[in-house]
Amino acid sequence: MHIAAATEVHHVLLPGLQTLHDALAAKAEEFKDIIKIGRTHTQDAVPLSLGQEFGGYVQQVKYSIERVKSAMPRVYELAAGGTAVGTGLNTRIGFAEKVASTVSSLTGLPFVTAPNKFEALAAHDALVELSGALNTVAVSMMKIANDIRFLGSGPRSGLGELILPENEPGSSIMPGKVNPTQCEAMTMVAAQVMGNNVAVTIGGSNGHFELNVFKPMMIKNVLNSARLLGDASVSFTNNCVVGIEANTERINKLMNESLMLVTALNPHIGYDKAATIAKTAHKKGSTLKAVAVELGYLTEEQFDQWVKPSDMLGPK
Repeated sequence: MHIAAATEVHHVLLPGLQTLHDALAAKAEEFKDIIKIGRTHTQDAVPLSLGQEFGGYVQQVKYSIERVKSAMPRVYELAAGGTAVGTGLNTRIGFAEKVASTVSSLTGLPFVTAPNKFEALAAHDALVELSGALNTVAVSMMKIANDIRFLGSGPRSGLGELILPENEPGSSIMPGKVNPTQCEAMTMVAAQVMGNNVAVTIGGSNGHFELNVFKPMMIKNVLNSARLLGDASVSFTNNCVVGIEANTERINKLMNESLMLVTALNPHIGYDKAATIAKTAHKKGSTLKAVAVELGYLTEEQFDQWVKPSDMLGPK
């Protein structure tokens, strides 16, 4: 089991995640100068750059790679040589070490003999740990794919800040419709991996006495999760991420109309007056600037000086 899991992670999962990481990093750099409105609680918030937003995705994938790698030292420990219950009955001294050394030579991976064969046979915590890391990767993929498809919703009635690649016709009923199929595929993969993790967790908890008999189910789900995430990362990269474009016209329109730019006035006129400006502008369908001047809280010149989205992207 450990040999199969380590091989799948090394040859499929980690390369796939690295491919996705690099593509997202390239987009973060490409979008670094595009300022957009942020969103919290699905409502308008203060500005950030599209590059900063994608930078968050880059870090998630970076941590995903690190989490998987951090689980591997226990996976590299082999139970071979423990025989029936962990005592090593009917083997010769040094057999377990030779097996691990040979497997390591054949695979090129740092396999070693497990220091405690009783643990290695009776429990499969290493696979549960790896599955947990894969589950966290799936959580990250779900968030990233959902963000991208929602930001690309539209083309006219959605957020429309991103233009996603048109890979195939979206509907046999509605002509011209294009669906975010790669994002949808990634979210389905994430859901499956989360389900697999539940099964692995239950299997790991049922290691009665000296042998866990849930081995087939556990390794089947771990391998499935690793391959799904690895393959989906490559597909998502090649068929979606690399082709994403920023809809700058839509981004600028939404940002300039946002009431949350009023947050820049807090240090100058206080929270209460800034809130009054935002609420009044929303109620009247007017602009922040017009209402602020109308209420006598500041001049047009002061508004233009203080409310600059480009100055709202970090601490001062």
